[in-house]
Amino acid sequence: MLTIYGPKSRFCDGVSRRNFLKIGALGLGGLALPQLLEAEAQAGLGRSHKAVIMIYLPGGPPHQDMFDLKMDAPSEIRGEFKPIRTCVPGIQICEHLPRMAAMMDKLAVIRSISDAVDDHSDFHCMTGRFKKNQPPGGWPTFGSVISKVLGPVNRAIPPFVGLEPKMQHRPYNDASPGFLGAGHRSFRPDGTGKQDMVLNGVTIDRLGNRRTLLASFDQFRRDVDASGLMEGLDSFNEQAFGVLTSSKLLEALDYKREDQRIIDRYGKGDPKPHGDAAPMLMEQFLVARRLVEAGARCVTVAYGFWDYHGSNFNHAKADLPMLDQGVTALVEDLHQRGLDKDVSVIVWGEFGRTPTINKDAGRDHWPKASCALLACGGMKTGQLIGATDRLGAEPSERPVKFGEVFATLYHNLGIDVNKTTITDLSGRPQYLVESGCQPMPELV
Repeated sequence: MLTIYGPKSRFCDGVSRRNFLKIGALGLGGLALPQLLEAEAQAGLGRSHKAVIMIYLPGGPPHQDMFDLKMDAPSEIRGEFKPIRTCVPGIQICEHLPRMAAMMDKLAVIRSISDAVDDHSDFHCMTGRFKKNQPPGGWPTFGSVISKVLGPVNRAIPPFVGLEPKMQHRPYNDASPGFLGAGHRSFRPDGTGKQDMVLNGVTIDRLGNRRTLLASFDQFRRDVDASGLMEGLDSFNEQAFGVLTSSKLLEALDYKREDQRIIDRYGKGDPKPHGDAAPMLMEQFLVARRLVEAGARCVTVAYGFWDYHGSNFNHAKADLPMLDQGVTALVEDLHQRGLDKDVSVIVWGEFGRTPTINKDAGRDHWPKASCALLACGGMKTGQLIGATDRLGAEPSERPVKFGEVFATLYHNLGIDVNKTTITDLSGRPQYLVESGCQPMPELV
């Protein structure tokens, strides 16, 4: 917590005290923002502005009911969904993903991720690592690595923003900055630290009344400039002050500034948490685009609840069209705004689902095969990568590791995974991905 003191004055209660401004931790786990900025400055930061939007589907979506339908399999495996043609000849996907089918030329699907683990956690999707044999402090999440290696593009925008809520099943929020420390934790606009962000009596909770909040920021900045309060602050405190007094971050979070037609294209979604995971908020996708456009390097999103142990097809009929709308709106938006070469998008869950439909019309955990959807980032799209056997049980062509996908995302950001290391708490340099994992030649 940083307290900035101004000139002495006497308040209406007759008590002499100093004016002060309380600048909170911005949801960064209690680390004062000036400390964060100082740590970033010491890290030797880059300046390029590539970015990644990572969309996590908590619970593990059914790969064989989305992108890998098995029409020749027995009925107890095949399920009830039908494939439809896409705009790319020879590629078919689920009938409940018609918008993706119409823009398949802008998408790439991996059908053969092979090294998932049976763990209901975001850890593997967010770090690309395994929980076993971690270095002291633990493996850092992807966004924390980006924060460390590349740093902020603009001091008014945190390099790593996490839009995912705290979920009832806590392991869905397992990923952390690990050995990189709290200075590289994600900024969470809806995190517990938001109560500490106070300017002229206006808290971040009043984002719903955005115009009042932004007007208060503008007035506050004018008041401070006139008072000489900035004098004497060191450079890091000044940068922290700049984040809080700039309207850039709040404007990025304020998706209602968009043209209504764009907001309608993304859709509204459902604000209530699904299962023990996350809401299906379409606005998250739009806010993610606004954040990377404003300067964020990594934005993470958690979307829905995909642990369909029962009523797999009823749940998927409701959820897939919403995912279809949100993801395609994001991809279309990135292309229309000229961001498709710079911003990579990935959509995935922690594992796939069993080939056999269980007695409750559901599918259970299945780490032997899962899928991922990628877009933009200058990647080669309009393709399917890998395949599974006739039951959708195990990869039969081109098994892909999580680490290869991460190596590809790092490559898209201009980071060489063969040369770049980060130092753990024991002073040992650690490469960014598992040994042997390289950017996927099919994509880069």
